[in-house]
Amino acid sequence: MSQILVVYYSRYGSVSRMAQQIALGVEAVTGCSAIVRCVPDVSPNHQQTEAPVPDDGPPYASMDDLKNCDGLLIGSPSYFGNMAAPLKYFLDQSSQVWLSGALIGKPAGVFTATSSHHGGQESLLISMMIPLMHHGMIISGIPYSEPALQQTSSGGTPYGASHISGRDGQKLTTDESDICKALGRQIAELSIKLA
Repeated sequence: MSQILVVYYSRYGSVSRMAQQIALGVEAVTGCSAIVRCVPDVSPNHQQTEAPVPDDGPPYASMDDLKNCDGLLIGSPSYFGNMAAPLKYFLDQSSQVWLSGALIGKPAGVFTATSSHHGGQESLLISMMIPLMHHGMIISGIPYSEPALQQTSSGGTPYGASHISGRDGQKLTTDESDICKALGRQIAELSIKLA
């Protein structure tokens, strides 16, 4: 069974909803399962501020989760076109995984949510790819053969799944949901081909 790790940070729930749809896409692929994990908040001095176990939602991601996955999807809201500090903090701790080479040759993808159309989605998606490339991962976006990518009037890019939440945290549109599922399927299918 190919295990695809979906790791995200979500402050208001939009990225969490995307992770759930991505996991559905992963699990639509025979022989694949999704492991959904979140990361806790960090303080200004870069220390974890949350309890070791979250009150609700998925468990926090660990380096063992990262080391043992067959594919990886990471997601974050955009903060000035960059990933949220908690996700960056998690990735910054992955030096031992990097030294071991555990992620080399495994597929990876990225996803984000912003409150506006021009909220830095594409710059964020590309910047999230950089640490994954340092790990030697094979980055995949969403091919234009995905119909929702052609018809969306909200989120969705070939670089990765995206969502425009608005100021009130709107639900994912049907197209955004379909694009999330397509990204999950893409990474799951690649993990089987690369195994």
